[in-house]
Amino acid sequence: MSAQAVRTGIWFIGARGSVATTATAGCAAIAAGLHPATGMVTETPPFAGSGLPPLTSLVFGGHDTLDCPLPKRAEALEAGGVLPHGLSAAVTAELAAAEAEICPGGPLPGDSRTDDELIAAFAADLTGFTRRHALARTVVVNVASTEPAPGADDTRLPASSLYAAAALRAGCPYVNFTPSTGLHSPRLREAAAAGGPPHAGRDGKTGQTLLRSVLAPMFVQRALPVRAWSGTNLLGGGDGAALADPAAAAAKNAGKERVLADTFGTAPEGEVHIDDVPAMGDWKTAWDHIAFDGFLGSRMILQTIWQGCDSALAAPLVLDLARLLARAHEAGLSGPRPELGFYFKDPDGGPAALGEQYAALLDFAGRLRAAE
Repeated sequence: MSAQAVRTGIWFIGARGSVATTATAGCAAIAAGLHPATGMVTETPPFAGSGLPPLTSLVFGGHDTLDCPLPKRAEALEAGGVLPHGLSAAVTAELAAAEAEICPGGPLPGDSRTDDELIAAFAADLTGFTRRHALARTVVVNVASTEPAPGADDTRLPASSLYAAAALRAGCPYVNFTPSTGLHSPRLREAAAAGGPPHAGRDGKTGQTLLRSVLAPMFVQRALPVRAWSGTNLLGGGDGAALADPAAAAAKNAGKERVLADTFGTAPEGEVHIDDVPAMGDWKTAWDHIAFDGFLGSRMILQTIWQGCDSALAAPLVLDLARLLARAHEAGLSGPRPELGFYFKDPDGGPAALGEQYAALLDFAGRLRAAE
């Protein structure tokens, strides 16, 4: 079988959400030559020859608890300016094919199945999808809404961990692009670290934290002590609604704060506030206010504004990660992949500075190329 004929699955948790819909439609548009691969790091020259699965070889499916068909979801995103005009119609066949492979997620209210029964059912969905399409492998990518961190007395696994456990059971590489628990549950951590399929996470670094991972090392390198670093996020859409829950917002902010703590050795004074503004839809605005000391104690301030479309920022990174982990799996790699920390707020080890993370990613691409 030729390399071009080998197909790879991408299984989204939250398959009808904004990020998954944008990634599915965007992949189809790029594969058809309708749009360039803007924002996809894996489509830049350093990754040529690394053996990544071609975009034309990707097959999409997933789990979701929502019932809005994927083509309709794409039309709504197009009306909101997230997808370009006419794209949903141009890739409607690809969206319909992905919609046909979306299975009911859970657990829904009233579901009496045990954790192990749910994991078994989700794993069966994954293996069925892989066999049905004769796929070489399927990468599971969690892009569902942020869930609150589980409490110490919780006896059940959170939904994100059920899906993560199903990926392990089905032998599928796994990406947690959300701040949700996933493989970080104590009940799964040992199994995840003990080998098995390669995995990476957590919480995709798309905007405010991306900028922090560039600016924080600058202050260290220029010997400018940071006294306080505060931030505010305004966003709408499903993520904004989910993060209106203080427990979910706390899970999100833990990742945002990690890059500063890792860079400075301790987190500076200040907090990140997240406000749900439904009228903003999929768009977000983030402000940072940084107070730092200059020569002879001179007090100085740096303020930044980041405005962007959350799904358009996340979708190319999701496609990058799925391709990189698929290739890592093919090359026989297993366990956590700290080399992919470039993409995450709360990565599986490695440096915190974006430049160092990018160097590690390029080295990883070289290793994948050598394994070809």
